[in-house]
Amino acid sequence: MILSGIILLCLLALWVAAAWALTFRLGVGFRQAFLYAPLKLIYRISESQVAAAAKSNAPVIYVVSHQSRLDPALMLSLLPEQTLHILDEQSAKSIWLEPWRELARTITFNAKHVFVSRRLVRVLKGKGRLAVYLPDKVEPDSKAFRLIRAVARIAVQADASIVPIFVANGRHLPSSLTPKEHAPRSLLPKLTITALPPMTISDLVAKAGGAPVTTSSNALFDRLAEARFAGANLDRSLFAAVRDAALRFGPSKSIVEDVVTGALSYRRLLTGARVLGRRFATMTKPGEAVGILLPNANGLVLSLLGLSSGGRVAALMNYTAGPANTESAVRTAAIRVVVSSRAFVEKAGLADIADAIEKAGAKIVWLEDVRETTGALEKVSAALLWRFPIVRQASDRPAVILFTSGSEGTPKAVVLSSCSLIANVMQVEARIQFSQADRLLNVLPVFHSFGLTGGTVLPLISGVPLFLYPSPLHYKIIPEIARKWRPTIMFGTDTFLASYARTAKDGDFSSLRFVVAGAEAVRQETRQTWRERFGAEIVEGYGLTEAAPVVAVNSAAHNRDGSVGRLLPAMRMRLEPVEGIADGGQLVISGPNRMMGYMTADRPGELQPVAGEWLETGDIVAIDREGFVTIRGRAKRFAKIAGEMISLGAVEMMVKALWPEDNHAAVSVPDKKRGERIVLVTTADDIDADALRRCGKESGAAEIMLPAGVVRVPEIPLLGSGKTDYVSVRRIAMESLGLGMAA
Repeated sequence: MILSGIILLCLLALWVAAAWALTFRLGVGFRQAFLYAPLKLIYRISESQVAAAAKSNAPVIYVVSHQSRLDPALMLSLLPEQTLHILDEQSAKSIWLEPWRELARTITFNAKHVFVSRRLVRVLKGKGRLAVYLPDKVEPDSKAFRLIRAVARIAVQADASIVPIFVANGRHLPSSLTPKEHAPRSLLPKLTITALPPMTISDLVAKAGGAPVTTSSNALFDRLAEARFAGANLDRSLFAAVRDAALRFGPSKSIVEDVVTGALSYRRLLTGARVLGRRFATMTKPGEAVGILLPNANGLVLSLLGLSSGGRVAALMNYTAGPANTESAVRTAAIRVVVSSRAFVEKAGLADIADAIEKAGAKIVWLEDVRETTGALEKVSAALLWRFPIVRQASDRPAVILFTSGSEGTPKAVVLSSCSLIANVMQVEARIQFSQADRLLNVLPVFHSFGLTGGTVLPLISGVPLFLYPSPLHYKIIPEIARKWRPTIMFGTDTFLASYARTAKDGDFSSLRFVVAGAEAVRQETRQTWRERFGAEIVEGYGLTEAAPVVAVNSAAHNRDGSVGRLLPAMRMRLEPVEGIADGGQLVISGPNRMMGYMTADRPGELQPVAGEWLETGDIVAIDREGFVTIRGRAKRFAKIAGEMISLGAVEMMVKALWPEDNHAAVSVPDKKRGERIVLVTTADDIDADALRRCGKESGAAEIMLPAGVVRVPEIPLLGSGKTDYVSVRRIAMESLGLGMAA
C-alpha cells in the first residue's frame, strides 16, 4: 500500500514537473499545461507551430479544422486563456471535456446566429480572440461553405487576422468525426499540430495574385487547404510513402490490379519491389537513371517502387514516341539499363523501339529473366524485410524522369524528386476528397505525368484500390472493364472520354463519382453526355509535366464548366503580359511540386536546375475574380495574323462545336502577306472553306479566326498520352500545301 502511494506520488510529481516545463516552453497557464501533459505523452504531439500562433497579435480568429472530439481539448490547452471558443453541441455538453472547458470562455455553436452575431465582431474589435471549429471537409457542402463565408465576413468587419490550425492524423483517432470507411482508425497515432502565420483576409486576397482574383470566402477556404497541406509529410521517398500507406491501411489490403496478373496487396507489392530493387542495385550505381519500358500493369509499379527502394531514378519511357525519340531519350538521360518485358515488346510490336534502345548503348533487362532466376532465399528475405528500402533516398533527390509529350517539338527530360510527386498528391488531396471506399481505373499511360501522379502514385499513397489497363485506345474493352470492376474514379482526356461514351452501354460507367480530365479542353457535349448517360461529373484540371503535373483543378465545392479550376494549395501564380492578348497572359507558377530541372541532349545525364523560384508554363490563361483559370492556349499555339494573336485552340473549339462528331486540329503555316495563316486538318468530309465561312458567320466568329485552308485526313495523329501530335499535324498540312517544313 505504501509502495503504491509512493509510486502515485512520484507519478504526480513527474506530471507537475512536466506541466511546469510546458508552461514555460509553450507560454500557457499551469492548469492548461497540467491537462495537456498526458495528451502530449500519449500522442507524442508536436505543437511548436501552434505555440507560436498563440502569440499572434489580437484581434485574431483561430480557425480549427474540426476532425475529432479531441480537438477542443487540445485547443483549450494551447491557445491563450482569453480566447472565446465556439464549440459544437456535443463538445459543449461532453462530460469528459468538462475540465478543459473550465480553461477558457466557451459558447455553444448556434447554426442560425453564432457566425452573424454582432457580439463576435465586438469581441474581436476589443482586441479579442476567437477559436472557431469548422467541419474538416475537403469539398464542403453549401452549409459548410456558408460557415466559411460567415467567418470571412466577421474577419473583414473586425479587421482580424486568420490563423488556420490543422491536427495532422487527427482524422485517424478513435474519436474521429470522419466515417471509418474513409479514414482507418489508429489507437495512438502521432499528432502534429500545424498552424500558419496570421494573415488578414485582405492579405490573403492580395497573396492570391495581386489583382482581385479571389473572393474573401475563397481566400479563407484556400488558406485552410494550405494548413491541411502543411500537415503532410513530404520528407520521404516514394517507396517510403507507399510503405507508410501500407502500414496505415493494412499490409493485406488489395491495392493494385491488372488484367494479366490480377490483384496485389501492399505486402506483396512491396515484397516484389524489394526483390527487383535488389537486382537493379547489382546492375547500376546509386542515383543512376534506369529506363522503364512497360505498359500500365503491375510489373511497372513493381519496377517503379523497386528503383525507389534501391535509390535509383526511374526514367519512364514513352514507347509510342518512335525509335528516334526513344534513342534520344536514352542518350539524354544517360540510361545504361532499361527494364522491359519480352511478352510486352512482342505483343505490342515494339521490336524497333528495343533496337533503338540497344543502338543508343543501353542494355535491356527482361522481367521474365529476373523472375526465372529469383531464388527462394531472395523471396524469403524480401518477404521479411518488405517494410524497409534497400537504400535510403532523400526526398529532395531525383526520383523520376519523365519525357514531355513532344506535341510541339522534341521531347525534353523532366527530373522530379519524390518530394515533388508526394507534394502534388497531397495538394490534390487537399482539393478533392478520396477515400478507401473509392476505386480508381487508370487507362492513361504511366509514362505520362497525369497517368503517373494522378493515376498511380495518388491511389497507392491514399489507399485507393487501383486497376491499371494497358491502353487508352481500346474503346470497346474499357467500358466492359468499368462495368465489371465498378470504379468510382477515372482519369482521361476529352478525346478518350468521347470515344468511350460512343461505344459504352448506359450502365457501364454508372459506378463513377467523377472523372478527372486533363491534357486537352473538355467539350461541352462530352461533359453533357457523361452527366446524362452515366451520372458522372467531369472534373477538369490543368497541369504540365514540369509541375508533377497538376497545377489547377475543379472540385465539387468549386466547379466551373469551361475552366480548369483553381490553383492548388501552396502554389503561387502570376501573369506575364503577352503582346496582342488583352484579357490574359502567360502563366508563371511557383510551388513545392515544381520540377528539379531538365536534362538536355547536349548535356546528357546532367541535371540543369531551374533558375529562381518561378517557372514559365508557356500557357496563355485568363483568371476571373474567383480564381478560376481558363486556358486560352499554348503560347506556341497562337498564330500572329496581320499583327493580331489568334488562339489555334479557340479555332479548334469553334470547329468542334460545328462538327462535333469528327476530329480536328488547327495549325499555322507561313504566309507571305499576313505573316501566318491557319490551316484546319480534319477527319470531316463535308468541310470546305465556304462552309467554314458560313458557319463561322452564324456563330459570330471573327473572320480572322477562320481557317484559310482545309486538309482532310483519315485520322488525326495522336501521342500516347492522347494529346494531338501537332508536329505531325503541321507536317501533314505543310506537305499537303506544297510547303517545306523549314518554311
